[in-house]
Amino acid sequence: MLLKTVVRKSFFWLSFFVLISCSQKKSKDKLIDKAKDSLSIYFSLANDFNLPLEKRYTYTKKAHEIVIRYDNDSLNRVNLFKVANRYYNTNSIKEYFETVNLVLENSEKAGDTVSMAKAYGYLGDYFQVKAVSDSSFLYYYRAEKLYDKLNNKYDLSKTLINKALLMFRVGDFIGSEKEVFKVLRFLKDDSNQEVEEIKYDAYNLLGMVYEGLGEYEDAILYHNKALKVIDLSNIFGKSQTKAISYLNLGLVYKSMKQFKVAKEYFLKGIEQQNLDNQDPNIHALLLDNLGYAKFKLNDQEGLPDLFLQSLKIREDLNLKTEIPQNKIHLSEYYHAQNDKMKALRYANEALQMARNVNAPREILMSLKHITTIDAKNASKYTKEYIALNDKLQKEERKVGEKFSRIQYETDVIKGEYSDLESKNRNLVYVFSFFIIVGLFIYIINAQKAKNRELQYKQQQQQANEDIYNLIISQQNTIELSRVEEKKRVAQELHDGVLGRMFGVRMNLEGLNNFNDDLAIEQRRNYIVELKNIEQDIREISHDLNREKSELINNFVAIVDNLFEEQRKTFGAKLVSNIDKSINWDSIPNAIKINLYRIIQESLQNCNKYAKASLITVDIKKISENLNLSIQDDGVGFNVNTKKKGIGLQNMIARVKECKGEFHVKSKNGEGTQITVIVPIEQKQIPA
Repeated sequence: MLLKTVVRKSFFWLSFFVLISCSQKKSKDKLIDKAKDSLSIYFSLANDFNLPLEKRYTYTKKAHEIVIRYDNDSLNRVNLFKVANRYYNTNSIKEYFETVNLVLENSEKAGDTVSMAKAYGYLGDYFQVKAVSDSSFLYYYRAEKLYDKLNNKYDLSKTLINKALLMFRVGDFIGSEKEVFKVLRFLKDDSNQEVEEIKYDAYNLLGMVYEGLGEYEDAILYHNKALKVIDLSNIFGKSQTKAISYLNLGLVYKSMKQFKVAKEYFLKGIEQQNLDNQDPNIHALLLDNLGYAKFKLNDQEGLPDLFLQSLKIREDLNLKTEIPQNKIHLSEYYHAQNDKMKALRYANEALQMARNVNAPREILMSLKHITTIDAKNASKYTKEYIALNDKLQKEERKVGEKFSRIQYETDVIKGEYSDLESKNRNLVYVFSFFIIVGLFIYIINAQKAKNRELQYKQQQQQANEDIYNLIISQQNTIELSRVEEKKRVAQELHDGVLGRMFGVRMNLEGLNNFNDDLAIEQRRNYIVELKNIEQDIREISHDLNREKSELINNFVAIVDNLFEEQRKTFGAKLVSNIDKSINWDSIPNAIKINLYRIIQESLQNCNKYAKASLITVDIKKISENLNLSIQDDGVGFNVNTKKKGIGLQNMIARVKECKGEFHVKSKNGEGTQITVIVPIEQKQIPA
């Protein structure tokens, strides 16, 4: 068998003295009891390879229970990775997968790109163990992209090596070669122990790739480069690593059918393993291939024990994919020994085992061998071999194409995501610009509205001042009229009434001494004159009462002037009624001014829009309120759909200023009625 799947395996063994005193054991147990909740203790015990697997799993579980109680911070994510590692080392693949997914989720929430890349790499390892090559490749590729973005050459190189190993295992040798050379280009100028370990893995993998391609000289070249790296560095587990390189070199020479050289390298590998803790799997490979090289060299020493020792190790380790190779070698050996029964038995067992584990390469190898043993069924096995080989080649091509497609689709998605981010960023800029412009326009319009409102208030204030001045002017006019009237009355009293009364009094005094008929007649005439004087005094008194009423009701006079002007100017009939019981002197000037303006605005609306033939204005005092009603028989309007004009808004504002109520009742074709109710008591409105 051409071994294509052997790689260097990193492993860590904690060495302890075999003899531990009782006092030390008690001390350790006491320490465990005392620190049973200590995370570091559980981590340490979970990694103690001298403990049974079940106990190591238990300690890992306890460590996990502690870690998940903490908040999602960088230390917590580091501890979760430690938990995942220990699950992996105890073959708890399900728990390993769940823990890695948890740390990936936490890393995404925290925006921790470093931990995300590491988690992707761990998931790549998981799916590689599960032989789900496309998922494994996808996660390795994601990790690669993040490490490249972080400019983390070391972890990027390790990820590329894992990716290349995956491609090698599925038969994509060219793709694997490209990935390895990427690593070597990254690390060509770096040199430290970690870098040297990666270089070793790169050279070793290139050696296996070239063996798979049949380019044996290049394979030997790179395996020797790997050995040179070991000699010049302090790689951990140096002897075991050398054993792996010797094994791989021996396999190349075995493929070249140079069994003598291959045998020497297999022996060197076993010798190196004897210097260090043996990896059972590598040891089984060395024994099996050493036995095969001896068999091909007709060296019967140690045969078939070398094959049987290797088979036992593999059966104990349950390495089902490796067992068919062992049995094929045993079949070849017994076939050469003319023990056809054993040869056929091992050949059938190898084929059956390969089919059971669904290992296509092992099935091909078993079919190829069994055709040389079972001549009776050789034709059937040959046909199966050809069909399976064609299928395997197609699948290998598909896998290579699938990897390329995964890379392409991932890059496309990433590109689309970048484009989407760019578009979203541009949209944010555009929306921000429009929001700023809109806000700017809103502020300008709001300022303009405030300015208009201020101008309106100033105009309203000016109008109020004009009305107030008009009222004051009217009051002055009335006051002058009153003064003139006083002068007139005084003049009439002085020149008319008093003079006549004085004449009557003098004449009556002169008639006191006479009682004749003439005197009686004259007295009668003077009494009539007194009656006339009385009538004149009564008329003067009535004139004074009228002047007082006009003085008190000067607001009414101003409103009457407005009504009179309306009647003269417009054709509509105006009927007005003002309650005479209203004491206008007690009404605040602000109310009188606003009422006047409301009446004036209503009449203007009637003249402009209503087309009314009759307008009725009624001012009454009801309880402690002034009620103003203005009604017309004009065209009317729909109060629910009609937009309030400036005039109507002004009236509402004036009523609100007086703490009153404003009502409009109107219908199309039925005229309009405006009702204003204003409380007389206005504590905050100046009189």
